[in-house]
Amino acid sequence: MKDGGRIAAAIEVLTDVERTRRPVQDCLKDWGVMHRFAGSKDRSAIGNLVFDVLRKRASLAAIMGAETPRALALAAAVHIWGRSVDALVAGFADDRFAPEPLTADEIASLSRGSVPDDAPLWIKGDFPEWLTASFERAFGDRAALEGAALAGRADVDVRVNSLKSDRAQILEGLAPFNAEPCRWAPLGIRVPTGAADAKPVHVLSELAYKKGLFEVQDEGSQLAAAIAGHVGGTQVVDLCAGGGGKTLALAAALQNRGQIYAYDSDKRRFGDILDRIDRAGAHNIQIREPRKGTDALADLKGKADLVLVDAPCTGTGTWRRRPDAKWRLAPGALDLRLKEQAEVLDRGAALVKAGGRLVYITCSVLPEENEDQIAAFLSRSPTYRLADAGAAWQAVTGQPVVEGTAITLEGQSGMALRLTPALTGTDGFFIAVLERAV
Repeated sequence: MKDGGRIAAAIEVLTDVERTRRPVQDCLKDWGVMHRFAGSKDRSAIGNLVFDVLRKRASLAAIMGAETPRALALAAAVHIWGRSVDALVAGFADDRFAPEPLTADEIASLSRGSVPDDAPLWIKGDFPEWLTASFERAFGDRAALEGAALAGRADVDVRVNSLKSDRAQILEGLAPFNAEPCRWAPLGIRVPTGAADAKPVHVLSELAYKKGLFEVQDEGSQLAAAIAGHVGGTQVVDLCAGGGGKTLALAAALQNRGQIYAYDSDKRRFGDILDRIDRAGAHNIQIREPRKGTDALADLKGKADLVLVDAPCTGTGTWRRRPDAKWRLAPGALDLRLKEQAEVLDRGAALVKAGGRLVYITCSVLPEENEDQIAAFLSRSPTYRLADAGAAWQAVTGQPVVEGTAITLEGQSGMALRLTPALTGTDGFFIAVLERAV
């Protein structure tokens, strides 16, 4: 397919997303089923264009003066993929699969260039308008810059499984993909994504992955798990384990010593965790399933050296990878997550022994889910204090805390960390270490 056909296909998919409000991956899959003539390279390019539109929907709409799927796809082709307006005009005329020819107004809008200087902050930062106050609280005059970074493409990060391999070995195996060591995570490797219509690297097809030598995990998530492992002991509860990414990282950090209890309030979130545990060669993980009418963790109350709370959140820090979720997020969803976070913090706190630690993590950049949640917890939990996540960062990375990532709370001597694509080149993460005194 030529550019014209790919743009037309992207318009179809975006129209489906807008009409049905389904996840974009479902709409892309259905388009592929209905258009089996499209090869894998074409499907990949169409998916890239759709995701790029969703990442920068607000700024693209401002450039075009319209928010239709057609306007957005055309703007992305020119302003993200670098296609010239003249090339689109000529290409559409020579491609029977292309959309209707560009109008004079579309040509004028595409040729104008960038977002207007007087555009609102949320348009410059490509985030939902109702989150403007939260972004300003979190980032001050960097709000637009941070939002724009969250609207970029993310590279593929993998974590070397130290139970079976080392970084040098995996770097050698992934060398054909231009892999490099991650900047911060000691076991991290980054595989760069291609630009525009380049086909994404599929590291899950590598034999080394199938053997359990590495896992796909964003560098920010790796750092959160590494910090938890650094401050914790040998009796660990992963209270919101989900698919087990951080559970596996902790198992490797402990080198199969001690015991990790992986729990989740919804056992469907475990997914293929047992296969992942087996593939990784982790022998110190015990799955605790929720059971109606009983507390699956009752025997662990007051006994854990470390409780990891990877709390349910809005996922604002993962917008680079899930851009459609950005525009579906509503204030009601934030309110629900705040309630869930408070509940899981209190439940986790009851499991920690005297002198133990609770590590609170979100993949969100919003203050309401992060520092506000920790401040509220500390006000109702006087036996806990905020420890120094910055010291743990330095121990794990061997480098100073990145300027702008430290979060302090009134009346507390420690610090939490907020990682972002703009500051650390990772997904957005919040990490707070809470220590129980008695």
